[in-house]
Parts: sequence; structure tokens; C-alpha cells
Amino acid sequence: MKKAVALLLVLTFVFAVAFTSFAADVKKTEAVQGTVTKIEGKKLTIKQADGKEVTVEVKNVKGIKVGDKVTVKDGIVKKEKGKEATPAPKKKKAVEGC
Repeated sequence: MKKAVALLLVLTFVFAVAFTSFAADVKKTEAVQGTVTKIEGKKLTIKQADGKEVTVEVKNVKGIKVGDKVTVKDGIVKKEKGKEATPAPKKKKAVEGC
């Protein structure tokens, strides 16, 4: 009887670990879209369209700033084109003597 209980406990532990690692792999491959609200090292906090904030670790944050609309998949960040803030127009130089 003790062997059966021990075997059951071991199998339960093995399956729990297997399912947990499978769930973690699925989550890593999901794409996250939204607006960057916070940058800490290589971790981005992204506010999604439904209002949830998600923190993801990325490989490179170069060129990303707070307020950018991004998509993150497999640790790779892609800026969404046409969605970022428009830069201020350049001022023209004053022409003297006119």
C-alpha cells in the first residue's frame, strides 16, 4: 500500500512539472500588443487594448521609448509604424535683409 501511495505522489509531481513547463512555453510564444508604459532594463511594461498591463522581457530595447505602440513576440520588439507620435515641425531660419 505504501508503494502505491508513493508511486501516485511521484507521478502527480512529474505530471504537475510537465504541465507547468508546457504552459510556460505557450505563454512565451504569444504576441503582446499595446503601448509601452514603463522600461526597466530589458523588461517592458505594455498596456494592452483591454486595459491589462503585461510585463515582458525582451532581447533588445534599443529605439523603444515610453508611449511607443509595439508588438512583442518571442522576445523581439517591433514598433508599429504610423502609430507613434508625430515629431514637431522644423522651424525655418529667419532670413535677414528682406
